[in-house]
Amino acid sequence: MRVGLVCPYSLDVAGGVQRHVLDLSGHLRELGHEVRVLAPLSPGTPVPEGVDPVAGGFSLPYNGSVARVAFGPVTAVRVRSWVADGGFDVLHLHQPLAPSTTLLALWAAHGPVVATWHMAKSRSRALETSGRLLRASIERIDAHVAVSEAARATFADHLGGDAVVIPNGVDVGAYAGAAADDRWTGARHGRAPTVALVGRYDEPRKGAAVLLDALPALVAAVPGLRVLVAGHGDPRALRAGAGPHADRLEVLGEVSEEEKRSLLASVDVVLAPHTGGESFGIVLVEAMAAGAPLVASDLVAFSRVLAGGRLGTLVPVGDAGALAAAVLAALTDPASAQGRARRAAREAWRYDWGPVASSIVGVYRSVLDGAADTASHPVA
Repeated sequence: MRVGLVCPYSLDVAGGVQRHVLDLSGHLRELGHEVRVLAPLSPGTPVPEGVDPVAGGFSLPYNGSVARVAFGPVTAVRVRSWVADGGFDVLHLHQPLAPSTTLLALWAAHGPVVATWHMAKSRSRALETSGRLLRASIERIDAHVAVSEAARATFADHLGGDAVVIPNGVDVGAYAGAAADDRWTGARHGRAPTVALVGRYDEPRKGAAVLLDALPALVAAVPGLRVLVAGHGDPRALRAGAGPHADRLEVLGEVSEEEKRSLLASVDVVLAPHTGGESFGIVLVEAMAAGAPLVASDLVAFSRVLAGGRLGTLVPVGDAGALAAAVLAALTDPASAQGRARRAAREAWRYDWGPVASSIVGVYRSVLDGAADTASHPVA
């Protein structure tokens, strides 16, 4: 099968949708399929395997973040040519209504189309408006996939359709086999306790501010505590927000995938104090697979991944006091925290790319079967 994957967001910036598209492309190839990826990418940026870049682009505030997208007449010509020349059996668009390569590809499509919806939001005026304006375009999509129940509900509530839920995939085996790194090990290895925040900490919805508000209580209770922060952001602004406790922050910057796996396998607690806009929570599954105890905000999507608190501790959204108390509980009762972590590590395998990619291929085949059946039984 020849598959065209289209990502709306620039690969210059790390993000859940970008990671999902690139990982999916690799696993589809492992299953024997031919895959090309179309995505925005700035000139001079290394081009990942199998990616056909679209130059240019602009920044767009979107879902509590800032996405870099590509749109306009020049991009439209590039996308139309890519679709026309690709010979794809299936075109798979991610966030198909984003004003970028995906929407342009939807307009250019002339064969079976699958769409994956990644966003979860209780109310989005932009999505409602685009849904009304682009109703005819949406009807060109043959099958809809949502990465979580929260994303499925967002799609259904705003656009009036339904979608099959297939979660984001994670290379669970790689995380499960990650070795701890002496730079980051904590109380689990006889050292000062370590906790970690992993992600784009410059985005307010990732909850770095909640962690900073919890820092005084954490430092007072655990004098030797080390707080490791990995991801994109301004370290000076982060340290300034920590005030007199800035020396407790160890800002690692953006780390490689291998380093991230080792970091998660090393620390005593992984924090996910996000404040909203999350449809799934890839970092949760990554931490689960690495065997790390989790303290996360009680968002709908996070609660589903953590089985209502059975696989990790959930705290009220934005509550710094509750976050601090939960971290201290995990550090003072490591047996209980590790028990949840072991259960979580077993549950993480349901998100492994093996079954996830196979489920997506199943959607492709159902769409192709439907197209073949329609061709052999045309409507009179």
